[in-house]
Amino acid sequence: MTASPRVPRVKGILLAGGTGTRLWPLTRAVSKQLLPVYDKPMIYHPLSTLMLAGIRDILIITTPADRPAFEAVLGDGTPWGLTLDYAVQPRPDGIAQALIIAEPFLAGHPAALVLGDNLFYGHGLVEVLRAAVTRAATTPGATIFGTRVSDPERYGVAEVDGHGRITSLVEKPNHVANPAACWAVTGLYFYDRHAPALARTLTPSARGELEITDLNARYLERDELELVRLGRGFAWLDTGTHDALLEAGHFVATLQRRQGLIIASPEEVAFRQGWIDAAQLARLAAALGASPYGRYLALLAAEGHP
Repeated sequence: MTASPRVPRVKGILLAGGTGTRLWPLTRAVSKQLLPVYDKPMIYHPLSTLMLAGIRDILIITTPADRPAFEAVLGDGTPWGLTLDYAVQPRPDGIAQALIIAEPFLAGHPAALVLGDNLFYGHGLVEVLRAAVTRAATTPGATIFGTRVSDPERYGVAEVDGHGRITSLVEKPNHVANPAACWAVTGLYFYDRHAPALARTLTPSARGELEITDLNARYLERDELELVRLGRGFAWLDTGTHDALLEAGHFVATLQRRQGLIIASPEEVAFRQGWIDAAQLARLAAALGASPYGRYLALLAAEGHP
């Protein structure tokens, strides 16, 4: 009997660099991705997204100055059943540079790259993420995620034809002639093992950055770029401005108060994935003291099953 070919493991990259100048003075001394979104650090949201995809080996890329703070907040991931590594991006030289920085960590594996200020929520999200993981592990190419927004000029935009195929990618367009055919590209990307090498071939843009749109365009040229459209029922929040940060906090608070659940909890995700048991969850809850977050985890642990 012929053995099945080994499917490569998809590793995660969480880019939490940059200077956060649009959020000054909030980010003068604190990384944007460590600011609170209601009851937890912002970085818990993209981290939980990778965990929901089933990814346990994750590289956190941040600035040299902010690295100690991230290590203090997240540690090495062991209590959550993860393996967290760290690397630095000395200057904000573009999202695509993250794949070059991560190349030794990836060691030839496919990658899921998520931006540290992006929040995803919606029924069916896990299934969407798992399908993208499968594609990255088994099929050449890349997967991006698109959503409708009222201000597409703030984002990279994918234009599609009547069959839903991508016809072009435009970074922050000045004018959108046909809004119905345009989807804002979110800060979540899945790539095959060739992404770091392709990123090395990019030329810096006019603003001196290695643009993720240019990397995605390389895959589009090879007819290897897939757009997954996040329609009704999904929420994508980019917390890069004061208003967006406030809106994200209200969104999370409203959901949690109405449902009695906590979203984007690495502890809960790890427990429900079977990566930690109820005893470990109880220890994590105890370490959080009498906070509402800690009490919520304690109740989960008392249930005794994911």
